[in-house]
Amino acid sequence: MTRSRTGELPESVRTDPRSSTPGVALALACIVQFMVVLDVSVVNVALPSIQSSLGFESADLPWVAGAYTLTFAGFLLLGGRLADIQGARRVFLAGLVLFSVPSLVGGLATTPGPLIAARAAQGLGAAVLAPATLTILTTTFPEGPRRTRALAAWTAVSLAGGASGNLIGGVLTESLSWRWILLINAPIGVAAAVLAARLSTGRRKGRAGRLDLPGAATATSGLALLAYGIMQAGPRGWDDPVILAALAAAAVLLAGFVLIETRLARDPLIPPRLFRVRAIAAGNAVMLLAGACFQVPMWYFLTLYMQDVLHYTALQTGLGFLPHTLLTMTIGLRVTPWLMKHADDRTLVITGALTAAAGFLWQSAITADSGYLSGVLGPAILISVGGGLLNTPLTATVTSGVAERDAGAVSGLMNTAKQVGGAVGLAALTAAVAGHVTTPAALADAYGDAFLIMAAMLIVIGAVSTALPARRDAEGPTRTGPHRGEERGLSGRTVSGLCRESRRRFRRSRP
Repeated sequence: MTRSRTGELPESVRTDPRSSTPGVALALACIVQFMVVLDVSVVNVALPSIQSSLGFESADLPWVAGAYTLTFAGFLLLGGRLADIQGARRVFLAGLVLFSVPSLVGGLATTPGPLIAARAAQGLGAAVLAPATLTILTTTFPEGPRRTRALAAWTAVSLAGGASGNLIGGVLTESLSWRWILLINAPIGVAAAVLAARLSTGRRKGRAGRLDLPGAATATSGLALLAYGIMQAGPRGWDDPVILAALAAAAVLLAGFVLIETRLARDPLIPPRLFRVRAIAAGNAVMLLAGACFQVPMWYFLTLYMQDVLHYTALQTGLGFLPHTLLTMTIGLRVTPWLMKHADDRTLVITGALTAAAGFLWQSAITADSGYLSGVLGPAILISVGGGLLNTPLTATVTSGVAERDAGAVSGLMNTAKQVGGAVGLAALTAAVAGHVTTPAALADAYGDAFLIMAAMLIVIGAVSTALPARRDAEGPTRTGPHRGEERGLSGRTVSGLCRESRRRFRRSRP
């Protein structure tokens, strides 16, 4: 291989997404994705300690969690497109700074204001990092079994990060201090930056194009107001003027975003042509609905059940989630990639949805006397198996066949669907089971109703998943992604391969 006089490799080699070390890319993406998802739930069991330490008013305490999720959901689309235009590596490093520095500030906060501001800044960093981690994987690993295994690891640590947030939060809060649930992000961020220095993924300077600022402003503001409205509707009431104004403004802004993207923007934040790809349109619809069951809603109601009904401590509640974490990792990392070699992805998504539905149906039967084995562990097996079967093939279906120039946009859209689904699902479920109940039996009934609704939603997910395109992750050169025929047609390599195969068959058929 020839080098220039300066000793550098040619630009075509330096910017080749396959030239980076795949192991480093996978480790980096998984470590950071775990950290980002972990911070969604890690503060839950620490809220009482935070309240007494900093003097939070009860009405302001939910903002410790809400400030993070609001900015996280609101800026994901912008973060995804930034990775396309500025380059995944550059955006990733910027996201690490945006996440790690506020973590340090929040961990050292002595009053409520700086802590809430730090959590909001953390959410902005997470919105930049989450799409970048997935973009790093899709631009490093070519489609096929290797990408499937990489996506399986990324998906498994995403699910495990949320499930283990309560455990890690409980351990750190009881053994050290609540401050360490934030301070620990700083050394992790430094380690990730060291790994990123060895990484060369995607185009270093991004691609030609401009960031769609009007689209970014309307999408971010609209999603943030939507998330705020549904999060505050529970305590304030759906008929509260502030909630009605926030939801109305969100509707206007999101309608403006659609208009900008389809009619006005030269370089849209989310190119409308992506929605003509069935895998992206149907896959994100399924991801939105799945986020309303898994992720935040499941953790939230299970945490309340273990603490309010079973009277577990913060550490005991965290340990109660350990089976979810271990099963999800095992199924996601070991079982699902093997199954994806032998079964259609759509079949696995449907099977996973129905298996998880059975688990939530079992979970809905909880009572104040259920105990851990029948009230948590038994349902956890089915829920974790179902989630492990569903998420990896769904992620692979949505991201397969996507051109490198659109990888960040698709990653941001998928993460947005998941986070908005979680926020909307939690608000809707909280409103559905709201009531002035204080006894353990009444609380168990209310939480059981929430799990029953989740079971029904997963049955709907199974039905919607039939709209996904068939895709099989088989070994060898015969594999095709769902987007290729819909957007790009057969590649020259595929055509030449078919021609060679036809010639071989013709020669074998001659006497």
